Amino acid sequence: MSASSSEVAVFMEPVKVKIRNQEYLIMCDEDKEKAHRIAEFVNEKLKEVEKETDGLSEKRAVILAALNIASDYFDILEQRDQILGTVRRKTRALIDNIDSATC
Repeated sequence: MSASSSEVAVFMEPVKVKIRNQEYLIMCDEDKEKAHRIAEFVNEKLKEVEKETDGLSEKRAVILAALNIASDYFDILEQRDQILGTVRRKTRALIDNIDSATC
């Protein structure tokens, strides 16, 4: 399939990352440094879970870390939505002020 002038070809490249002292080869369509930063973030979340709990199996630690990451993600989405709402309200107020000044 050929790419049209408005399409950008995305190539997947293998990237080796290390999570919990185990290497994984993942396919990445973004820069490799970002993949490494994400793996380090996951490692940090796993360390937090292991530090806060004692005697968890690896599987449970991974699940708790995934839940913590998902919780953080949803918190950020909520913050983003609140910011967008504020920006929209302020933008609407500015537009209304401009419209009333030009009438």
